[in-house]
Amino acid sequence: MRSSKSRSRSKSNRNRPSGGNVVNRVFDSSGPEGKVRGTPQQIIDKYNQLARDAQLSGDRVATENFQQHAEHYLRLLSEAQREIDARREEQERQNRERQAERDRERAERQEREGVEAPHADPQPEIEPATSGLEVADGDVVEADSGLVETPETAPKKRRKPRRKPAEASAPDGDAGGSPEAAE
Repeated sequence: MRSSKSRSRSKSNRNRPSGGNVVNRVFDSSGPEGKVRGTPQQIIDKYNQLARDAQLSGDRVATENFQQHAEHYLRLLSEAQREIDARREEQERQNRERQAERDRERAERQEREGVEAPHADPQPEIEPATSGLEVADGDVVEADSGLVETPETAPKKRRKPRRKPAEASAPDGDAGGSPEAAE
């Protein structure tokens, strides 16, 4: 069995604003015609409809009452919208400041790298060999540049394309196909 103290505590917290988004929050409104439940925009629409109905029936007091209820939720909604807009503007301002700071840091870093590059330690120069090409342990050394030529960097030798068997026979019936084959 629940104690009455815990029940009353949870009941008192039920209708208190949670600090969340008021625009999407569901409210229970106790109006003159009973409870109206929904988001502020839905409640405004419902009270405006009730005000039109009361006006058509000729009840000016009920019309005014419904309009006041609708106005209350309209103010609530507009205040929430102002807060949302203010938060959005603040976030955009912070984002612009962060982007400007990143741009400044990037420019400073590029400036430092541009200045430091000429002051970097120069690479030692390699003395060129006196002969054109030298072979050492199977590697070919080019005397001009001091670079080692490996099989991966060596220039590829071009092969003559092989003739297909259909091309080897001449169309006029010559079995040899080419003068080299006849020799």
